[in-house]
Amino acid sequence: MLALGIDPGTAICGYGVVEMQGGRMKPVFYGSILTDKDWRPEERLLKIHQDVSDIIGHFQPDFMSIEKLYFNRNVNTAIPVSQARGVLLLAAAKQKLPVLEFTPLQIKENVTGSGTADKKQIIYVVRKLLDIREDIKPDDTADALAAAICGLKHARIFQLQTKGGARIADILEAQRNPLSKR
Repeated sequence: MLALGIDPGTAICGYGVVEMQGGRMKPVFYGSILTDKDWRPEERLLKIHQDVSDIIGHFQPDFMSIEKLYFNRNVNTAIPVSQARGVLLLAAAKQKLPVLEFTPLQIKENVTGSGTADKKQIIYVVRKLLDIREDIKPDDTADALAAAICGLKHARIFQLQTKGGARIADILEAQRNPLSKR
């Protein structure tokens, strides 16, 4: 199973393609899309859309796992991040890629075991889980890898709970309606 994890942002948009075979995960491709603060907003969003579309087209992941924007004190930050999420979701929709969404708290809990984990803890655990020896920079890249790991763990748990494996559509339905029968 192949997951594309995304940490949405306009200035820095982290991405990470992670593969799970059996119970083992390995990084396939990861980094960050950087846009210049002097670019017009539409230019920044176009670059993000094009680059993520290229990643989806090249790697053909089974699903996208993206961080939800659930609350932000700074409206000046929330709006551009929401716009970036919009073009990322559009890129997925155009290529019929299923999307799993998780709050930052859910991602932290699934990856580190603690919803209050700080950036250093997240990076440490991501490096250990994926056997990455070099530093992961910027932090947004580690957050994207964590989102991919979280999505893979959810997909794996769901597969183990169903006979014969699960389809991504079933996983998405379970995420939307956690009380539904599996």
